[in-house]
Amino acid sequence: MVVTGAAACGFLAYAAAALLTVADIVGRRFSLPVPGVVDLVQLFVVAGAWLVIPFAFLVGAHVGVDLLVETMPRPLRRGLRAVASLVAIALLGLILWNCYQTFQQQLLFGDRSQQLGIPIVWYWIPLLVGAALSIMASFLTLFDPPQGVPPA
Repeated sequence: MVVTGAAACGFLAYAAAALLTVADIVGRRFSLPVPGVVDLVQLFVVAGAWLVIPFAFLVGAHVGVDLLVETMPRPLRRGLRAVASLVAIALLGLILWNCYQTFQQQLLFGDRSQQLGIPIVWYWIPLLVGAALSIMASFLTLFDPPQGVPPA
């Protein structure tokens, strides 16, 4: 599935950020720092976060108050989860819309990162993809509850 693939890419981005950080720390001991480590780590962390978020929505791994929800009857629990999914869709839609407008401005301005000159739009692409996939994942949870959630 696309969401799982995005999560795998996000995981790899986090791993790359960690490896670059370690390589930079070790390299500095030998006067061989990683050029542009700040630009690269920022890009990988942003990508990692936004590409993993949709998976959290899909499997219900986001923060919740299970103690309260699990004591409710199944039909009420199912309805509450549906309302939460709809609120998430609305919020993520606003995030996607506003971030897309900023992305368009970045395209227009052509800004680049300070150390390596990475186009700033590259930082926005994983955010837009992650927000769009999060909307899709939240929509899917309306029909198929996250793993571990018994159907109503």
